[in-house]
Amino acid sequence: MNTSRPMHPDFQILLDFKGRELIDLFTDLRTYILYLYPESNELVYHTHALTTVFSISDKLSDAFCMLPIYTNHLNLGFNKGTLLKDPHRLLTGTGNLIRHIDIKKTSDYRNPEVKTLIEEAIDFAIKDMAKPTKSKGKTISKINP
Repeated sequence: MNTSRPMHPDFQILLDFKGRELIDLFTDLRTYILYLYPESNELVYHTHALTTVFSISDKLSDAFCMLPIYTNHLNLGFNKGTLLKDPHRLLTGTGNLIRHIDIKKTSDYRNPEVKTLIEEAIDFAIKDMAKPTKSKGKTISKINP
């Protein structure tokens, strides 16, 4: 699995401050998500966490998952996680919509249960989108210089 999409320079500068293990884990998970849905737009943010959000449009509201990177850990977040089927009870969190999976090693996401969850989140986002998008396969920085 390989993605030819480069990391946005605004994001890469901040990512380089993280530990090597966290960077490698993030990079592999990002590659995996782009493999599962190469048309996704990637919105990059730096707020309380360094975050890349995968969306079916250029809007945050159309996002299907996100990868927030904190100081020492990484999550695979689902923007509408409470609306997804989760028969294996993988998702945690207490918010109204967002749920996540703690990521510590590749086996936390490279498995059939998480793949199914990501694919369900993509399908849900496509069906839930208000209007079609013209933007596909782009990386868009929301990081203020």
